[in-house]
Amino acid sequence: MALVGEEFPEEVPPRAEEITIPADVTPEKVPTHIVDYSESEQTEDELQEEIAKANVVCVVYDVTKEATIEKIRTKWIPMVNGGAEKGARIPIILVGNKSDLQMGSSMEVILPIMNQFSEIETCVECSAKNLKNISELFYYAQKAVLHPTAPLYDPEEKQLRPACSRALTRIFNLSDQDNNQILSDDELNYFQKSCFGNPLAPQALEDVKMVVWKNTTDGVQDNGLTLNGFLFLNTLFIQRGRHETTWTILRRFGYDDELELTDDYLYPQFRLPPGCSTELNHLGYQFLQRLFEKHDKDQDGALSPAELQNFFSVFPCMPWGPELYNTVCTTDKGLLSLHGFLCQWTLIAYLDVRHCLECLGYLGYPILSEQDSQTQALTVTREKRIDLEKGQTQRNVFLCKVLGARGAGKSAFLQAFLGRSLATLAGFQGQWLLDRRDQSSVKCSPSPKHSPCCLRRCFHPWQAQRENPGEPSPYTINTVQVNGQEKYLILHEVSAETQFTKPSDAACDVACLIYDLSDPKSFSYCASIYKQHYMDSQIPCVFVASKTDLPEASQQPGLSPAEFCYKHCLPPPFLFSCHSQGPPGTAIYTKLATAATFPHLNAVELGAASFWLRVALGAAVTALVGFTLYRVLAKNK
Repeated sequence: MALVGEEFPEEVPPRAEEITIPADVTPEKVPTHIVDYSESEQTEDELQEEIAKANVVCVVYDVTKEATIEKIRTKWIPMVNGGAEKGARIPIILVGNKSDLQMGSSMEVILPIMNQFSEIETCVECSAKNLKNISELFYYAQKAVLHPTAPLYDPEEKQLRPACSRALTRIFNLSDQDNNQILSDDELNYFQKSCFGNPLAPQALEDVKMVVWKNTTDGVQDNGLTLNGFLFLNTLFIQRGRHETTWTILRRFGYDDELELTDDYLYPQFRLPPGCSTELNHLGYQFLQRLFEKHDKDQDGALSPAELQNFFSVFPCMPWGPELYNTVCTTDKGLLSLHGFLCQWTLIAYLDVRHCLECLGYLGYPILSEQDSQTQALTVTREKRIDLEKGQTQRNVFLCKVLGARGAGKSAFLQAFLGRSLATLAGFQGQWLLDRRDQSSVKCSPSPKHSPCCLRRCFHPWQAQRENPGEPSPYTINTVQVNGQEKYLILHEVSAETQFTKPSDAACDVACLIYDLSDPKSFSYCASIYKQHYMDSQIPCVFVASKTDLPEASQQPGLSPAEFCYKHCLPPPFLFSCHSQGPPGTAIYTKLATAATFPHLNAVELGAASFWLRVALGAAVTALVGFTLYRVLAKNK
């Protein structure tokens, strides 16, 4: 009543009416609903109902009566939090009223109680009669809800709680932009500006480091702040009652009150219309390349397993498994190159944009790139239907489904795309040569909600967990030059047992139907798949005759592969073998990427020389028109 009326009421009723303080008059800009309780007018059951709805409880005692202080320990706190576990306890503010009637302070008696009950946030002595600390009391109550101590700090152990320490360690690692385990002045100022809007003055920065240096043995190193120094600084803020400082940092980096990254942070709103796809844009690639260079400690242009693990130290767990190394290109030593690294991220962005947003969130993209969210790193392509109508596309990533009977050589075909011949694969990992994913049908499962174990899935989150963790991924990705432009081509090996139950199951940008030239029954499977799912579609198809190093068998039954392709206006089967000492040829992959890039053209026409002649002629005409226009403009000047 003193807070609302700003004066001491002459007649005080046993229980004040419920009031709501508007958001615009509170320091934290949140509305506060205050409910009074009277022991003389209400039952304990009514009190329990109100406690269940409360975010914070103010326990008021009379500073002049020791009996009311004792009841804090024996009655009120057990009533508020008696059956609650530590993490779920309601924060409590102790309020010592009638301080105008006592010369000293009750804090000496209150401190042991505060030490006994960790849910007590603070104690405020006030006087309703002379309005001392009345508004401060409600400020601390708000603060206890918005900036609670319990998730951050253990008052009994006098140290940060493990979850808080983990969150702050991740924030430190993200802010350490040169990965030297020290926050330099520039890095500290970038962090300060990102969290609080303004950098620290040079003297203030030195003062902060001096405080850390005086109180720790290893908090300051090479004139910068170490992880231990950073954790100490936040511990000091909390111990001095400045919880809001640490909470501001945590919330800027996406954490909620339970110190988990929020869904709003990890999964910002992102609309993907039907028929469209997602690709990383130049902002996304630049960000990822900077991080690659940050973690390439030995600057050899590749990430070793230890460096890759360090890269993912800001994740709850390692999201990429050993399957990575047969999905993208690696160096001669089998390490992840920058090219392979960017290919992998391109694959994730295309196949599972939600997971891509999640990963970019863990990497701190919005903060480090000064963007609103991870969506700024992605581009949504134009609907494929419009590309077909206009006869051109701006897409840079294409999906090719590789279909064929068991044993046709699909896995070897995927690995050859990464430059690995059979001889190379024998030394690299012989079991890849077997079409092992043909052994069982694999069904995709939806990505679960993020949690500390959400990334403990198989290498690809869009795949179900395989029974055999060592089984290769059904995807490979690499770049291909199409008409002088670099395009990403994703090869997806489809199991021979896979059933296409709806048109979207067969959807892709180009279909590669591969058969074993030496197996008389291998082509019939491809012909059947083509007739059932692709013959009447607008998806370009390319037939590939594999194992050309073996004697050719007459394909049974029906038309020969060449006759079949001629009948359906398809280019003749492309002969392919990865049984060579050198790297396999790349012509077939260029052909697939070209077919995906120009799906509106007839398949036979696409392979003809006349097509490429028209492409070259079109480029020449464009150049001529541009040059003529330049001369006209120059003459006018």
